[in-house]
Amino acid sequence: MRLNFNDYEPNEVIRIIREWTGLTQEEFAKSINKKKRTIQDYETGKCRYYTETLKQICKIHNIEIIINKK
Repeated sequence: MRLNFNDYEPNEVIRIIREWTGLTQEEFAKSINKKKRTIQDYETGKCRYYTETLKQICKIHNIEIIINKK
């Protein structure tokens, strides 16, 4: 799967990837060694994630992220 990062807000990217995987927030959190609350915070924008976290998610779930310069 391929996602254009520039088309979405950072919190939306995490939600979209999770929905593509078909996992609940709890299942998704376990897949990347995070807590369910952390995923909830990412998805609501309450908490930001690091680039390394996004890279880990992409590697585990076979997602390609495209980021274009504006």
